[in-house]
Parts: sequence; structure tokens; C-alpha cells
Amino acid sequence: MQQLAAHDAAFLYSDTAHSNSNVSLIHIYDQSTAPGGKVRFKTILAHVESRLHRSPVFRRKLKRVPLELDYPYWVEDEHFDLEYHVRHIALPKPGDWRQFCIQASRIHARPLDLNRPLWEIYVIEGLDSFLDLPAGSFALLTKIHHAAIDVEHGSEITNLLHDITPAPPPEEPPEPWFPEPAPGTIALLCRGVANTVTSPLRLAAPVTRAVRRVAPAALSLAGNILLRRQSLPVTRFNSVVSPHRVFETRRFTLDEFKSIRALVKGATVNDVVLAVCGGALRRYLETEDELPPASLTAIAPIYIRDADAAPGSRPEVSWLHVKLGTDLADPVERLRAIHAQTRASDALARAIGARELTDIGRHTPASTLALTSKLLGRVALGMGRRAPLANCTITNVPGPTVPLYLCGARMTYISAIMPIADGMGLVFAVTSYDGRIVISPTSCRELVPNPEAFAQCIRDSFQEYLAAAKKAVRPARSRAPSAGRSSPKRLAA
Repeated sequence: MQQLAAHDAAFLYSDTAHSNSNVSLIHIYDQSTAPGGKVRFKTILAHVESRLHRSPVFRRKLKRVPLELDYPYWVEDEHFDLEYHVRHIALPKPGDWRQFCIQASRIHARPLDLNRPLWEIYVIEGLDSFLDLPAGSFALLTKIHHAAIDVEHGSEITNLLHDITPAPPPEEPPEPWFPEPAPGTIALLCRGVANTVTSPLRLAAPVTRAVRRVAPAALSLAGNILLRRQSLPVTRFNSVVSPHRVFETRRFTLDEFKSIRALVKGATVNDVVLAVCGGALRRYLETEDELPPASLTAIAPIYIRDADAAPGSRPEVSWLHVKLGTDLADPVERLRAIHAQTRASDALARAIGARELTDIGRHTPASTLALTSKLLGRVALGMGRRAPLANCTITNVPGPTVPLYLCGARMTYISAIMPIADGMGLVFAVTSYDGRIVISPTSCRELVPNPEAFAQCIRDSFQEYLAAAKKAVRPARSRAPSAGRSSPKRLAA
């Protein structure tokens, strides 16, 4: 039996009737690489069963302490039912991308049963009309509550379910499993009283306790650049959210992002991601006649690791307040302004003694961002909606660095649906895999009633940058000396 950590308990306590802390990972596969070119549901079910022993997440559930005197405990589910957690559905005809996004959003929005292990996997077939994906593709939607994921190992379930070769080793017979009996009510009550005596702060109500323990870390200002209260515009995204989620996505190549960063000296791929999101927000709000004159702002995480820290220690996560340049019509000026801010954050991290700074495009724990954005959004609403602490969040969801396979089927796509909350009704999840970058916004139906139009704004913003990058390359090529006509002076220049 293991007690839920304070940080993870905060995810549980932050849930409301219309906003939960679920995160959903979406993987799509080409089953032509599987043995016989076909993967059956019973094969996937047996595959999951054979790997249940690799992580305690699969079979453990929460048991609350009477009177909420203490944080809940993880106990083994003596009635664990694999076929409850792994489900099989299919899209109706024609099986297009829009139908898939609607179905995925509905699944994501439904709360998990807190009396069972906090995860579900949906095998989704019928993806018959997807563009740029092989025929016969199927999807795996893995929904899990943040309380069940260690903050440093958010990709644990993805990694343990997949192999790095299309020919996985033979599945071993499932290991015998005998659940440990859960403690009784009296035993838990005694534990709770003992912990309360030794830690008076635990007497606070759960939500207050969560805020007291987590909010100081979330709101601490690294060098006073982070989450400073500023005069920010209030947009449709800084309102109360509904329980109805919307999700969309657009895919791009990493090489094209690398070519765009050359528009501004020293710019990174992460800067380009921020700039593309800023351009998308500008376009969308313009079409809705809601573009404010001041720039919208996002919170984006920076991940600081001390090289002298003990192995396995938790890195420090801070939050960068980035103006997205939605007030700038020129895309290059927008990218330049964003790069100036992120470069300043790097300098600050060095100034405060950080040994290593990892930016948002690599190893940011998405779970930490999810909780922080929920807290910040509610703080913003609590201050009367006068000025939000940010207009949206942008986070990286770490993806695999090598091709992965499920029962021999090659993964061709990965994205994520992230939690939103009152006051912070828009999150951009950024994933990378197999030479592609995927940008996936999550919101609710009332705030973004036309998610495909919003996604098209992301595409149009990217194309604007790509066109500018190509235009910048052409003059350089035209100035290059022709073969046989070069001169030493021209070469030296």
C-alpha cells in the first residue's frame, strides 16, 4: 500500500463536475507491418494483459481516508477487470478525421471511475477516410488521470505497451497475481489521525490543502519574470469552461520548422512553435472580430536541472510568461519578439545558478503544467476576470525518439488531449515523433464551437512562416556567384 503524494493528490482535488484532470494520449498505427498485416482486438487485449505486471498503475485504485483526514492511499483492486479498462469501438461511415476528433473528445471528457484503477484504453477502428494515413489504420486512445502518473514518468504506459521492433519477443504467460488486502476503515482512520497529529497542516480541507502545497511552487517567480501580474487582455478562452471538450490537430515536418527558425538569428524550433500558435490565435480572433490590441500571453514551462543534484532527483520546473505577438501583423517580427523573451529566460536561468535548462520542446512534464494551468485559471477567475494571468498554455508532451510498434503495427502518429479549467480554456499540446511535429489544441465547445476552423488557422499561420522562409532563401541563392564567374572579392564577401 502506498500513499498518494501531495502533488498527485492536488490533481485529484482539482477535479470539478465540468473539468477533470484526465489526459488522453492518441496513437495511430499502420497494421500492414504486423504479422499477417492484421491486428485483432483480442491480440491487443492479450498483449496488455501480458504487461500488466510491469507497472503498478494498471491494477491499483484509490482508497480514501475517512473524513478526508489524510491523502488517499493506492491499494490493489481485488476485482480488477481488464476488459472493463480495454474497450473496442469503431467510427461510423465514412470514418473521417472530424468524426474521430468528436469521438476522442467525448471519451476524454468523461470522468474516470474513482473506484477503479484510473485508466482506460480504447481501440478505435473504422478510420477509413483519413488523409495521409495507410488504409486499415487503427487508433489507441489511452486516458489516464494525472493522479495516477508519476510526474517524472508521464510516458510510462506508452513505453511499456510498445516495442522498438516490429517483431516483438514472444508474449510470456501472464504472471500470477494475488491482490493484497486493503486496510479497513478503522486502520485508515488511525493512520489519518496519526499523520494529522504530526502534520497540523493536514487538518485543512482537501482543496485548501492542495492549493497551499502546490500553489506556492506554481506561483513562485524565478527571477520575477514568471507569472507576474500584468495588464493582459481577457479573451473568450479566459472564461468558465463547459464539460464538452473539442480537440483538433495539425501535423508538420520538423525540417520545415528548422527552416523557419532561420528567419531570426538564434531562434529555436520552440520559438517557431510559439510564433505559429500566436499567429493562429491572431487569425482566429480576427475572424471572430475579437482580436484585442494588446498581445495575448501564454504560459510555457521551462525545465531546470541542476547537474550537481543526486541521480533521480526531481528537476525544478518554472513557468515562462511569453507574449505571443498577436498584436504584430508581421510574422517575422512576431518570431523575433518571442525569441527575445525566451533568450532572456535562458539568461535568467544561468544567472540564478541553473546548470542545465531544457526548453519546452524536449522534456517538460506535461502533468505539472496541467495542474498549474488549472490553479492559475481559477486564481484569474477569483480575481474578477479583470486580467488573466495568461490567455492559454502551450506544453510539450514528450513523445518517443524512435519508431514504436504495437503488436507489430508501426505507430505513425501521436498527439494528446489535455485538461482545461475555468479561466484557462485553451491548451496547445505539442508532440514530436518520426520527423514530425504535431500541434493539438484542446478547448470546450462553447469557447471554440468551430475547432476545425481553429486548426486551419494553425495551418495558415505555419504556411505564412514557411512562405517567408522560402522567400528569404531565394534572394540568397540569386546573389550566389555563377559557376565559372566567381571572383575572390565576391567569395570573400
